[in-house]
Amino acid sequence: MMPPGGATTRGRQMSTLMGLAHELLMSDETRRHVEAAEAAVANQSENSIERRCVNAAREAIEYHRRIPRDLQQRRAELNLTGQAIWEAARARNDFELLRPVYEEHIEIARRLADCIGYEAHPHDALISLYEPGMTTAMLGELFTGLRAVLKPLFVEIAESDQPRTDFLYRNYPIEKQRIFAHRIAQAFGYDFARGRMDTAPHPYEISQTREDVRITTRYNANNIVSALQSTMHEAGHGIYEQQIDPALTRTVLATDLFGLYGVGGISFGVHESQSRLCENQVGRSRGFWERHFGELRDLFPDTLADVDAEEFYRAYSSVRPGLIRTEADELTYDLHIMLRVDIERLLLDGSIFVRDIPNVWHERMQDDFGLEVCGDHNGVLQDMQWSAGQFGIFCGYSLGNIIAAQLLESALSNQSNIADDLGNGEYASLRGWLGDRLHRHGRRYSRNEILKSITGRGVDIAPYVGYLSAKYRDIYNIAT
Repeated sequence: MMPPGGATTRGRQMSTLMGLAHELLMSDETRRHVEAAEAAVANQSENSIERRCVNAAREAIEYHRRIPRDLQQRRAELNLTGQAIWEAARARNDFELLRPVYEEHIEIARRLADCIGYEAHPHDALISLYEPGMTTAMLGELFTGLRAVLKPLFVEIAESDQPRTDFLYRNYPIEKQRIFAHRIAQAFGYDFARGRMDTAPHPYEISQTREDVRITTRYNANNIVSALQSTMHEAGHGIYEQQIDPALTRTVLATDLFGLYGVGGISFGVHESQSRLCENQVGRSRGFWERHFGELRDLFPDTLADVDAEEFYRAYSSVRPGLIRTEADELTYDLHIMLRVDIERLLLDGSIFVRDIPNVWHERMQDDFGLEVCGDHNGVLQDMQWSAGQFGIFCGYSLGNIIAAQLLESALSNQSNIADDLGNGEYASLRGWLGDRLHRHGRRYSRNEILKSITGRGVDIAPYVGYLSAKYRDIYNIAT
């Protein structure tokens, strides 16, 4: 890992590399190569790999042509130095330390949105970098539909008898947590011969190529939930990258040519669907804990001596309104995302200023969760994304939840053995189904193209809200 003192120099290095990449993309030589490639594939099918590659290259060139080189370079530099400042600010619980970084990022984001272009709202331009085809208005409709289900169910659950959860916060020695995390990631299908798992303050996955896909997790000796969620989540990301067709390695179909980094996922939301599917719809299922609770109890026999698999499942899946997004339960998670998306939108159109973020955050946490934010390290400083300039990225987490439910619904209806396999702790059939229909294609198809080919429709909240409603009404014995 890079030492903290290396961030400034590394940021300048990234700025230089971004400038060189921009120069290469804008060169006459690149233009001639792309024009020759376009002529060579003109008679091929619109869906051929070669034509999709050429189209992606052309789109990237047109994008970078609209963005001044100096803007891209400063953005690349601040993205890296900002993360180092975020780590320090979070450790000190000092939002003021990070505020200048956010203020410059917002200025850059507005300039970037103007260069990209938009019709209705500057947020649309930035969302398109992570979720092409999605807009602020479309998100508003999806979130309105989600909120109409989540909030009333949240109220019903709050008025119901609560499952016991005390044992989730007992002492769990980290070395033994690490053993279980490794086992589960491997059981899901994460290939440690082509990856590794380390720790990080904010867990993530990064793929150099499909043969080098790395994930991180985090451990809390007094909270088993943290490692379980982050490990399953990042393993899902890693499996997606590892299952991309090897033929696409080092092609534009395994590269984000807008952001200029290696990634094979179609969009952030689709990538997130794979992590959320592993973390929640598999990892929080009754069948998962019926199969794996014994392994966990063997590692912590005294800690879990008075707990059985059903109790652990209900506790681990229980609704526990909290301050931290990455540790949120399934039902309240999307409310955390709506908060962040709304703040992004308000910052970009000038409705609020960076200095207002903590107060807006505190008010929304009180309104949505009934919680007081005790320190900005539990509020606006908990996420690293904005410090890295990733305004527009958060909507992908909720889209991932929605898409995950659509994909699992199709998998269970189209391949009969998957349900039984999941109940028996066997994940190869689901992994193979996803690999064949989604993973192997890399960035060849758009989000809606791949969704329609698999599920017959675009983004649809119905399977997701149906899943949440059925699950939580069962856990809390709420009549339908």
